[in-house]
This record gives sequence, C-alpha cells and structure tokens, in this order.
Amino acid sequence: MAIEIPTDLTPELVPLSWLLGTWSGRGRLGTGEADDEHFTQTATFRTNGMPYLQYTAESWLTDEDGTVLRPLSVETGFWQLDRPMHDADGGPGLVPADIVPAFRTADDVEALRNADGGFDITATIVHPGGISELYYGTIKGPQIQLSTDAVMRHSGAKDYSAATRIFGLVNGDLYWRWDVAAQGRSLEAHASAALHKVQ
Repeated sequence: MAIEIPTDLTPELVPLSWLLGTWSGRGRLGTGEADDEHFTQTATFRTNGMPYLQYTAESWLTDEDGTVLRPLSVETGFWQLDRPMHDADGGPGLVPADIVPAFRTADDVEALRNADGGFDITATIVHPGGISELYYGTIKGPQIQLSTDAVMRHSGAKDYSAATRIFGLVNGDLYWRWDVAAQGRSLEAHASAALHKVQ
C-alpha cells in the first residue's frame, strides 16, 4: 500500500502522515487468550492545518462473531513531534499562532531527527472517567513506541498508573498493542487490534 502525503500538510506532520485517515477493525482484550473478550474499534487521525494530528478512537464490546454488544470506550487526543514551542505556534489557550509555521521545509523537519534516525513524539490522550495520559516516544518509519510520562486521574477515578503503546503499519493495516499498569498490578497486556484503512 502506497502512503499518500497530502500536498497541504504541515511539513512536521510528514513523519506521522501514514496514520492519517479512518481505520476500523477488531481486537482482543488482555493477551488474546480463548476467554478474553472481543471488541471492534474505529480510530481516526486527522489534521486541521496545525502541527499536530487530532486522534479519536471509539470501541465497542462484541461477541466472537463481531456482533456489537455495547459501547466499550472512547478516547481522544493530540499527536505531534516532541519539540520546543516557538512564537509561530499557537497557545496557550486561544493565543493565535503566526501565519508562517515554525517548520516550513523538509530540511527544517530533518533537523529534528533523533540519534536512531527517527523522531521523538508526544501524544496526549484523554479518557472518560477522569483519566488523561501524557505519552513520550518515537516514530521511525511506520512504527511507533510510546510510554506514559504521566497519568492524571481525578479523585474518584479508577487506579491507573502507567501504560505503553506500540503501533505499526503491516501490509497496509494498522496493528497496535496497549499494555497498562492498573489496579495495583504492573504493566501487562491490556488490548491489541488490527485495523484496516477505510477512508
């Protein structure tokens, strides 16, 4: 599958461009053993001209044949290269950005490559139930590895202390795995899925 890069894409989003679009597929909770539950998920990565991707994923619990039983969860967030903010970037809040983006050319973005030949990235993901994750990680080609730097919870939220996520593009499909440390346990398999590009 060829990766098409939109001509109007902000240059620093080119390393993340293979994520753009809507993906849908099925997965398993836990390690995927015979008694682990099934789910279906639709995830969307889109851009609005700013130097980040907007991310939303909705999941539904299913039976093993894929029949939807009930909603499972939704998460939303923002993914971007990990770099210092400049005057050309917007914020905080509604402070407008300069018209010219901070990184205007491929050479500007290439200067951000890390020692391993990839790029450092960050993702902020918010969940229902008063939980917000801040991830740091790397993207190298069509592979992403993320680890939480912080998990914020409101006082009534369920125990959840850390997570890791990996994503990879394999034969045109988006595969991911999510490990979680929660309810007094260390990192363990939480969920995984294979999603197909639908848009």
